[in-house]
Amino acid sequence: MKKVLITGATGNIGKALILELLNFGDQVLVTAGARTIEKAKSVFSDNKNLDLVHFDFENPKTYENKLHHFDTVFLLRPPHISKIDVFVPLIKEIKDAGIKEVVFLSVQGAEKSKVIPHNKIERLIKQNEIPHIFVRPSYFIQNLTTVLHEEIKNKRSITLPSGKAKFNWVDIEDIAACSAKLILNFSEYHNQAFDITGNENKSFDQVVDLINMEVENKVIFVPVGPFKFYRLKKREGMQKGFIIVMLLLHYLPRFQKEPQISNNVKMLTGKEPTTLKEFVKREQELFQ
Repeated sequence: MKKVLITGATGNIGKALILELLNFGDQVLVTAGARTIEKAKSVFSDNKNLDLVHFDFENPKTYENKLHHFDTVFLLRPPHISKIDVFVPLIKEIKDAGIKEVVFLSVQGAEKSKVIPHNKIERLIKQNEIPHIFVRPSYFIQNLTTVLHEEIKNKRSITLPSGKAKFNWVDIEDIAACSAKLILNFSEYHNQAFDITGNENKSFDQVVDLINMEVENKVIFVPVGPFKFYRLKKREGMQKGFIIVMLLLHYLPRFQKEPQISNNVKMLTGKEPTTLKEFVKREQELFQ
């Protein structure tokens, strides 16, 4: 039985991956690493037998001398952490614990952009010669129902510095299914990177048009420049580090090529990736 630690367990990806892995029964023993145990108990209230452990990226005392219990660590970068200094002691602890399998949730194009934190974390893992798999998903469809949802709900708008840039849209459930396959078959895929994408490249104005086909209360896209976006989010109380991440995610694509579409979801899971239309229909109540 493979013993797997999932960091960021109460986040969207962490939760989806844990629920996916629990479907494999005796093949894997899953432990959820969370900054707040009480929140984890609430998130996984239907999974009473799931092992929970206190894990805080910013507090090494929560993971020191604990990692040797695991065969595999699923690692991600919490959205509010933009500096990789936090990861230096963690990667050292992973290496010292003799972990031979690290699956890191990176981002599509990380290998090409040295400015984003994912690139730096990938290089840190390689420099420490830790056997790894890099999962590089494209833009989460679920951003529409999480980080962007409050504005959609309250103002019926999406305000971003993305202009006409096209994004590739992928469902977190597809990322989780692919990540589970890679974890369970690590030796087959080790030291490789996998782009996890949907089959559609669309700009935000095109996505808003698609949403408006399914809802009565229409949504508008409001394109803004990066400085205005920063001021707006600062005024709303968003943390500076997260604003920077949002800018990197939504402004840089204006100067990049259209995302490449991979076949890895179909290759790893045997299924076609979720489409935007399918997602909007599935989560229709959240868009009303």
